[in-house]
Amino acid sequence: MTESITSKDGTRIAYDRGGTGPAVILVGGAMQFRAFDPTTTAMAALLAERGFTVIDFDRRGRGESESSEPITLAQTINDIAALIEVAGGEAALFGSSSGSAISLAAAAAGLPVTRLVLWEAPLGDEGGSDGAEFLDGLRKHIRAGHGDETIEYFMKDMPAGWLAGAKASEGWPTMVAMGPSLEPDSESLAWTQSAPRAQLWKNVTQPTLVLVGEQTLPIMHPAADSIVGALPDARKRVIPAANHSWEPDVMAAEIAPFLGE
Repeated sequence: MTESITSKDGTRIAYDRGGTGPAVILVGGAMQFRAFDPTTTAMAALLAERGFTVIDFDRRGRGESESSEPITLAQTINDIAALIEVAGGEAALFGSSSGSAISLAAAAAGLPVTRLVLWEAPLGDEGGSDGAEFLDGLRKHIRAGHGDETIEYFMKDMPAGWLAGAKASEGWPTMVAMGPSLEPDSESLAWTQSAPRAQLWKNVTQPTLVLVGEQTLPIMHPAADSIVGALPDARKRVIPAANHSWEPDVMAAEIAPFLGE
């Protein structure tokens, strides 16, 4: 049954909670929320069965969570902070794709994060400017109210088949409606290029598991290696997965031992 919390600015954030044990909060990436992401909801149930309290939430501006624009990274971190309080005062974070960058930002901000699991964080080069340039372009599309064009812009550097498939799917209107909520994704990725990463993440001392699929995009291995190189307690693992997606049972089996250490 859906529960909700009120974030720092009064915004209602909806979530599901299952299981008992160490808490894990699932931080979705660009096009993810509970009703639109059955893979993550299935994994949440499997982790709950393995002895964890799992919180799967709709990021603001998606699903059943409220929003007011603009939607920012700082607001998203405050939402995670409120969910950590609900979880008992501390929690691990599982970040999916750009949700990994958001999770890193939450940990760097000093939230009581116990562990980090980061799935295929699509980080640009350390010190690069492409993230900030992309964020500026995305904001222009969002502020102009160009719904379809916002998603086309966001997906412009992804494999062409992904955008074509999205536009041909029944889910395209849902993706278009999520456009304003993509700003924190892009803001978090730009943030990872805003300073040397060892400096930027100096407070991220939690044990961190960085995951990459066996078949993946060229950006993912260098990004994972950069994270591991910048953090004091991080390890990289390649798992059975392809095309920036994974199977719920595979992911649950991979991350449960780490989360339970």
